[in-house]
Amino acid sequence: LNFFTSPPDCNLLCSVCHGVFKRPVRLPCSHIFCKKCILRWLARQKTCPCCRKEVRQRKMVHVNKLQKIIGRLEVRCRNAEAGCQVTCPLAHRKGHQDSCPFELTDCPNEGCMSRVPRGALAEHRQNCQHGAPHRCSLGCGATLGPAERANHNCYRELREAWCQRQRRSRTLVLCLLRHMRKMHRTTGIIRRQLADFLEEDDPLLMGAPQEAEAIPEGSIGVEVWGPQGQATL
Repeated sequence: LNFFTSPPDCNLLCSVCHGVFKRPVRLPCSHIFCKKCILRWLARQKTCPCCRKEVRQRKMVHVNKLQKIIGRLEVRCRNAEAGCQVTCPLAHRKGHQDSCPFELTDCPNEGCMSRVPRGALAEHRQNCQHGAPHRCSLGCGATLGPAERANHNCYRELREAWCQRQRRSRTLVLCLLRHMRKMHRTTGIIRRQLADFLEEDDPLLMGAPQEAEAIPEGSIGVEVWGPQGQATL
């Protein structure tokens, strides 16, 4: 009765369960009850709960007109305490429950026993520990489980990796520069040594024949080879 927006008429209440009729049926004595309530009663005794007249089950009649009247009564959602403010006719209550965002729903992931409101189910599935892995929505291509998705930030990771590579490249460039300077100094030393060596050898190579041809006057006892290969004094 608490689901109804206003208290229903007392003529719409079952004298067995004291609630609003559900699938009302009329007995031959004209008393009306919920179908389930009267069947349970007749399973123990075959009389009307109100007048005690004998009742035969095949004499019961469904009161469809009364069922339609009850179906038009305004009721609240059964999740009103959870925050749902919807009211609707009793006949449409089942349809609302199937779409109510406050209705508790079982998580569809295998192994998860959680029951969450339907409106929060999508968020729960993204963070559910029993969910299947998915690719990163930011486009990095990584396959992530629910626990990894919470802390995954591919932009930050790629930036950190880029910074590390940049530092490594800078270190390599500095190392190459040091080696190039060392090679440049070594090449300069070799060039200077080679130039000095060539300067020392040039007089010997170029001046030796001139000294052989131009013998200072007055030299005695010096053996010189002539053009014919004979030694002269």
